[in-house]
Amino acid sequence: MRFSPTLETGRLLRRYKRFLADIELASGEQITIHCPNTGSMLNCMVEGGQVWFSRSNDPKRKLPGTWEISETPQGRLACVNTGRANALVEEALLAGRITELAGFTGLKREVPYGEERSRIDFRLEFAEGPAYVEVKSVTLGYSDSAVAAFPDAVTQRGAKHLRELAALARQGIRAVQLYCVNLSGIDAVRPAEEIDAAYAQALRTAVAEGVEVLAYGSYVDGEQIYIDRALPVLLNR
Repeated sequence: MRFSPTLETGRLLRRYKRFLADIELASGEQITIHCPNTGSMLNCMVEGGQVWFSRSNDPKRKLPGTWEISETPQGRLACVNTGRANALVEEALLAGRITELAGFTGLKREVPYGEERSRIDFRLEFAEGPAYVEVKSVTLGYSDSAVAAFPDAVTQRGAKHLRELAALARQGIRAVQLYCVNLSGIDAVRPAEEIDAAYAQALRTAVAEGVEVLAYGSYVDGEQIYIDRALPVLLNR
């Protein structure tokens, strides 16, 4: 996925009210842009660090741009626009780069399912039956490790999705949790038990009940981002 138009850069002054970020451009001008990440963005940003943003010329928009990529305190690059994850996964699925899910004959997005009224990110059709694929964007990294973690804040919604996937697996339906790691310099993924122990346990339970867990890393820079490699998932620290 290439960013078009080309991303602009600035320096982060602060993020506040979850959806707002003040940045300073090279000219010295200060502007406020939209932050499309509702999470804590733990270890994803540093005041004074470089940010990349897409600019909009839509006169109906209140803010001139959207924050896309952030320099992390560890010097990595993180795609903080969580809305990109599904598009990246779809691009990789159609290109056959996610080998475990290759060979599908149909793809549907946002399909309702489950007893808890969820929507699956992708339903893939195979000759032997469907596969339900839930995507999570991973951006939490640490300075002392090349292992990324999810989630970056307590997520009851994430645990619900694992329960829904496990229910499918118990019925013999293929169910997949796919972590899209939009963070450079990462070699593996694990559940962030130190942040949300309930989610970590829900993941292990889901795996025991037949849910497949996959993780794929992304190449990230200021011009493009794309899924480029499979990563191991470490269920226990």
